[in-house]
Amino acid sequence: MLEALIFLSVALTLLAGGLALWRLVRGPVRRWGVAGRAAALGVLIVPAMLFATWKLGNSRSVQLFGGIIDRVETSAPVVALTFDDGPTAQFTSEVLDLLDQRQVQATFFVVGRALERDLEVGRQIVAAGHELGNHTYSHTRLVFQPLPLIRQEIERTDELIRQAGHQGEIYFRPPNGKKLILLPYYLAATGRRTATWSVAPESAPYEADVIVARVLDQVRPGSIVLLHVMYESRAESRAALPGIIDGLRERGYRFVTLSELLGDEAERAPD
Repeated sequence: MLEALIFLSVALTLLAGGLALWRLVRGPVRRWGVAGRAAALGVLIVPAMLFATWKLGNSRSVQLFGGIIDRVETSAPVVALTFDDGPTAQFTSEVLDLLDQRQVQATFFVVGRALERDLEVGRQIVAAGHELGNHTYSHTRLVFQPLPLIRQEIERTDELIRQAGHQGEIYFRPPNGKKLILLPYYLAATGRRTATWSVAPESAPYEADVIVARVLDQVRPGSIVLLHVMYESRAESRAALPGIIDGLRERGYRFVTLSELLGDEAERAPD
């Protein structure tokens, strides 16, 4: 909501600033004609528009079309763990074992190409009570890609997710969280929602205890936590999982899948 107000303020500021500058330069640069005034306006507006475009493309809570979720407004002590990339046979099994030991459900945003290679691992994720989300087929940034490629990246992965046994809505998470116009348009036109995150603890330094501390400090009721645990290079994130789970449980939090967080179950959870 705050980011939406910021974008609206930027747009109104650009409009007001453009009109003010137009009036300001109308007299002094009259000898330049229309082209001169347009150039003067461009000095103000073009950088601002580029900045606004960058902010919109990277925003976790605002997009031009369709629904986008970075967290849920609730007083219930619920949190959704989400994992991006993969699956990979070795490390997904390790994560599944840990989640099973601690009786935690999570949401795995899988890359279609990896799921196609290890479809049985995807079935294991679903059989264990977790859910799958769409993270594109090839982990391609779809910000400036044509509509046919966007369609292929999303639909091909959705089909594989269904083959793995997932039922219900399939949420979409863009690689690196980046989107602009055509991607949100296609998602909205096909009835899909974008799921981002409110807690991303994996910036440097990458030590497990630092990741744990960041999560415990930033999580609020309704938070969506983003982690990457699927590859050998993410050993510290995997090592952080026990501390994240145990620490949040000590604070009274309950772990749910993304669909549960967004559904009636989370709304009926005790305050």
